[in-house]
Amino acid sequence: MSKKLLFVYNAKSGKARIKTYLAQIIDIFINAGYRVETYQTQCPMDAGKKIEADGHEFNLIVCSGGDGTLNEVVSGVMKLENSPTIGYIPSGSTNDFGKTIGLYKNMLKSANIAVNGTPMDIDIGQFGADRNFVYIAAFGIFTDVSYQTSQNMKNVLGHQAYIIEGIKSLSTVRAYKMKVEYEGGTFEDEFIYGMISNSESAGGFKGITGKDVILNDGIYEGTFIRKPKSPFELSSIVNSLLAGKNKSDAIYNFKTSKCRIMSEEPVSWVLDGEFGGMKEDVEITNLKSVVKIMTNGNAK
Repeated sequence: MSKKLLFVYNAKSGKARIKTYLAQIIDIFINAGYRVETYQTQCPMDAGKKIEADGHEFNLIVCSGGDGTLNEVVSGVMKLENSPTIGYIPSGSTNDFGKTIGLYKNMLKSANIAVNGTPMDIDIGQFGADRNFVYIAAFGIFTDVSYQTSQNMKNVLGHQAYIIEGIKSLSTVRAYKMKVEYEGGTFEDEFIYGMISNSESAGGFKGITGKDVILNDGIYEGTFIRKPKSPFELSSIVNSLLAGKNKSDAIYNFKTSKCRIMSEEPVSWVLDGEFGGMKEDVEITNLKSVVKIMTNGNAK
């Protein structure tokens, strides 16, 4: 019996590059011995619905799009009784997670890894009772940039689009009074940004998530930035992060497998670059090694 592959792709992602390479990508899949079914997403959450309905019929599910598309696919796979392995062909503007697992901007190279690479167990985050994230849950400054930036702007300017929108948000910095409970302790402060992550980069910038990031150790890296005492301190914090550093008196860093984040008002969260809901009190848990994703073999 031939192996079956479902290829789910977002045709609008990343300057619509998938349209140029679609036939060649399918050839790579067929030459690897797969019988291929393609599915072009039509709207947000469409990928997850397709996989929930039909994913059990396939040995391998490959997706192409941004990190939000990957989030939908992983969330759909996790609802299946027997989870197929996932392949990923990044085509978005930042693709933080794709870089972490050694995937390429070259879509054909990533397509080859999707069918001939090394499967790796990956931790997935549970956010509250009903949402998941692949590599990051975040709130605050810059985090609304990814889902408020138009697809057209992303396609024309790529990563620069996020920078432009991020600069706009600097003029409206808002702080949230929060209490954070994690396995190593508790802290409280007013925060302008916070993230729980499992990636070597965030927002396209490498190093700001901390060192020694391991994708299947059951541990997340937490980074919270308190309200700056002056515009100068805010500028210093931003410059430090853009330089790939996360060491500052204003930055709380910790590692944990679970945490609870409580605020005095609803806070807008972003999961893998997409809107994740408004939360006053949310628990985040690392689900260790619950999915398999194809990598280049060098990811850790």
